[in-house]
Amino acid sequence: MGNSPTNVVVVLLDSLNRHHLGAYGGTEFATPQLDRFASRATTFLRHVTGSLPCMPARHDILCGALDFLWRPWGSIELWEQPITADLRHAGVTTMLVTDHPHLFETGGENYHTDFGGWDYVRGHEGDPWKTWLDPSWIGVPAPPARDGGWWLRRRFGEAAPKLDRAYDRARTHFRDELDFPGPRTMSAAAQWIAEAGAHAGDRPWMLFVDEFDPHEPFDTPPAWTGRYEDEPWDGDRIIWPPYVVGGVSGGHLSEAEARHIRANYGGKLSMIDHWFGALLDQLDATGAWDDTAVIVCTDHGHYLGEERDDGRGNRVDLWGKPQVPQFRPLGHIPLMIHWPGVEGGGVCDALTTNVDLHATIADAFGVTPSHRTHGRSLVPLLTGEASSVREWAIGGVFGNWVQVTDGHRVYARAPEGENFPLSMWSNRWSTMPVHVSGVVELPRPDHRAFLDRMPGSTVPVIRQPFQPGDALPFWVHRANVGQHHLYDVDVDPDERENRVGERVERELQDLLRTALAEVEAPDEQLLRLGL
Repeated sequence: MGNSPTNVVVVLLDSLNRHHLGAYGGTEFATPQLDRFASRATTFLRHVTGSLPCMPARHDILCGALDFLWRPWGSIELWEQPITADLRHAGVTTMLVTDHPHLFETGGENYHTDFGGWDYVRGHEGDPWKTWLDPSWIGVPAPPARDGGWWLRRRFGEAAPKLDRAYDRARTHFRDELDFPGPRTMSAAAQWIAEAGAHAGDRPWMLFVDEFDPHEPFDTPPAWTGRYEDEPWDGDRIIWPPYVVGGVSGGHLSEAEARHIRANYGGKLSMIDHWFGALLDQLDATGAWDDTAVIVCTDHGHYLGEERDDGRGNRVDLWGKPQVPQFRPLGHIPLMIHWPGVEGGGVCDALTTNVDLHATIADAFGVTPSHRTHGRSLVPLLTGEASSVREWAIGGVFGNWVQVTDGHRVYARAPEGENFPLSMWSNRWSTMPVHVSGVVELPRPDHRAFLDRMPGSTVPVIRQPFQPGDALPFWVHRANVGQHHLYDVDVDPDERENRVGERVERELQDLLRTALAEVEAPDEQLLRLGL
């Protein structure tokens, strides 16, 4: 049995690959600080993604409700509120420390507003922190690198759209490792823990560290650059990975480029692991482990050349987060939780997913959300009172595959026909900003839109139906019709044998129908998926 924590620390490391962590058996890259934390924590073995990608996953965690069945990517809506609002009403101090730029642009702009305080560390990825290159930059500590548009130019030549990567300007202003956003974020989080130990008194608190590393750009200072390269790299470094199905196998990447990009991810991972150690040191120094729960999680993984079926029977290498199902390198994600009074170093084999983190935090502080949620508290698993909290988990990207798993088998159901009917439900009307010249990210609602209601809510919501020929929200995929995937991952962890068409598919179809019914998904999802 464990003790109920007074405080909670959540550390979300974006694009954290489970199979690269020492605590999960990874040996390719060094993660000594995450491994150190695992010795104090319970390591979850069957944790999977829910809504994807970045902001939908944070919606799962902070609001506790899956939203990929209703919309692609967006802000907190009128019919819901984040866990931070519930905690504020309960007298809990909350703090956000982050370098995640999506939290401060359209589509994610109100996730931080209910925190009691927030510290936005500037300069990561698409953050428009600097307008100009620093003319005094001489290539250190950030070495010369290909700009963020190199991949589009390789694929499309003169016709390539112009991609503005703000980080290409920001990195010229770095002069030391501590100028990089990840180290600054972890240092600020450690400092806040020190201050909480001195000033919080008896008032409970939650610290949420939303760290965008090891997400691209895979850019590091000299101490980490080239650490995992097996050969010298000649020329500008590749810090912006491609998003592509069949990079090497399709002739778009050389073998050397592929190894270089993968090694650069490893350098970024080991760097942020090192600075995560500063946060652990502060927990040690303040003696916080006895009354503080610590959750280390991610939104999803990142493909770095792992091979999977392309939907046409070909085994190809995958890069980034392309238009493919959430195969295990991306969808089977790490979760480690330290719970006061529970001996560290143990494992949990129960099926869990990211909405369960919201329910766990609510359980820790004794608050009840006012809107419809989909999570299950993990506290009974941590304290040994239960061996399972859910029979299935679902996830996916709006307008793409919908996946269901029972923890042993994974079924990714693609749309049938033309991927319709499909509607978007939102009162804030946004999707992922792409910063690409000439690309319409999201068409506005039109005359076909009407007011509907979300499950469990009486708040009217704009529902926009789409039809063939419409400009669709970014991430919606049109070319995956009929490309279903089913794998028994207990015996086939590399997902080589697609068992679609066997008797087991009928069983997983029924499980998916059950899951969609329980979350009260729109009926059109069953039609779109041919169910």
